[in-house]
Amino acid sequence: MNAVSLTPLTVTRWWLIRHAPVHNPDNVICGSSDREADTGNRAAAAALAAGLPADALWLTSPLRRSRQTAQALWTRNPRLADTAVVEPALAEQDFGAWEGISHDTAAMRDAEAAARFWRDPARHAPPGGESFAAVMDRTAAALRRLTDIHVGRDVVAVIHAGTIRGALALALDLTPEAALRLRIDPWSLTRIDHYHAGTGSWSVGGVNAQPGTF
Repeated sequence: MNAVSLTPLTVTRWWLIRHAPVHNPDNVICGSSDREADTGNRAAAAALAAGLPADALWLTSPLRRSRQTAQALWTRNPRLADTAVVEPALAEQDFGAWEGISHDTAAMRDAEAAARFWRDPARHAPPGGESFAAVMDRTAAALRRLTDIHVGRDVVAVIHAGTIRGALALALDLTPEAALRLRIDPWSLTRIDHYHAGTGSWSVGGVNAQPGTF
């Protein structure tokens, strides 16, 4: 009997981290606003950093809360890389004219626009902004592109709730409405893998895992 030669399955592993909480005492909308992160929870940073792969490629969004969270993780675990590639396509949803104000203020300024948005918050964009469906599309395109470039690697992406939902939507074939139901907390870890066999497939290893539970 001839021996069968098996080709090892190539897997690209994504470690998706939502940034630390933002400084937002007035509880305003800050999707694409460049607010600072509160990275003072050293226990959360240490627990999260301890479980991350040492030889990974790191990505952040252009927003400072993403970069500051990555820096906090590097500080807690010297085995980790200390540089990251900025990926604009993984930025948080842009809420346009509503950035920096509350939803109540947005409704007072333009009741019709607010009502239209809340009738279908997954597919309607705020004035001058983008819809969550659009965020899903650009996130999916970025993950496909980056997965093809970095085949077989660990990729740590310190990004945002919206883009992590978009990544899960790609892996699970979710509609925008279903993806918006996913809870993604600060300092949480979501794991998805891409298997480069045939036409390719995704699997989900964990969603919104909290520090200390990985």
